[in-house]
Parts: sequence; structure tokens; C-alpha cells
Amino acid sequence: MKKTKRMKKFQGGFTLIELLIVMVILGLLAALVAPRMFGKVGGAKQKSAQAQISMFGTALDTYRLDVGKYPTTEMGLEALRQQPGDVEKWDGPYLPKDVPKDPWGNPYEYRCPGEHGDYDLISYGADGQPGGEGEDEDVVSWKNIGD
Repeated sequence: MKKTKRMKKFQGGFTLIELLIVMVILGLLAALVAPRMFGKVGGAKQKSAQAQISMFGTALDTYRLDVGKYPTTEMGLEALRQQPGDVEKWDGPYLPKDVPKDPWGNPYEYRCPGEHGDYDLISYGADGQPGGEGEDEDVVSWKNIGD
């Protein structure tokens, strides 16, 4: 009987010191790893915007092959989903779903004719303003990220 009481006495779990040490170690790991992970999120959003701009470019080129010209700035990217009233030979929709917003929740800017080519497609990045660096850098149709 003495043996069972003694065993129950020592089965108390972790001490407060042990728990505090584990919490400190977890806090240090989180402090080291979290900033690196959040940095990857911004880069992933920029790559996603670049992929969407590339998809729009393919749809715009297909539109031009059918209609003979790119949609005007006034028509916008919606011309890839719904036939503009005065456009003949439209054979869309050229996008499978509605025109998405950029990864930061802002609409893409479309200009035709563009300053850098037949058309310009722009996402203004996290800040939603022209220019910027890092996650605020503009993602555009005429160059790749980081160029």
C-alpha cells in the first residue's frame, strides 16, 4: 500500500518552471520564424498578381484576334466577360469567371492604348498607390516582378 501512495504522489505533471521554459522557447521560435513567413506572403501576392495579369493578357490577345482590336479603356476588362454593344465578331466570354480584383482587393487598371505597349495592365500593390518598393511595388504587364 505504501508503494501506490508514493507513485500517486509523484504523478503530478509538469512544474511551473518547466512550463515557463517551454513557453520561452516557443516565443523565441515564433519571433524568429514569423517575420520570415510574413515576408513570403507579400511575395506570393505579387506573383499571384503577375499571374492574373498574364491571364488577362492571353484573354486580351484572344479578344483582339476575334474582334480585330483590343477593348478600349472605357470598355475595360469587362469586355472580356460581356459583349460590348457595338462590337461585332465578339466570341466570348474570354474569361471563365468575373474579372477578379488584385490580391490586395483593388481593381486592376487597364489602359488601351497603353504607354508601354498596345495596352497597360497595372496593380498598384499593397498600398494601392503608384510606385513603391517591396510589397507596395506596382505589378505591371510590361515587365516582370523585380525588373
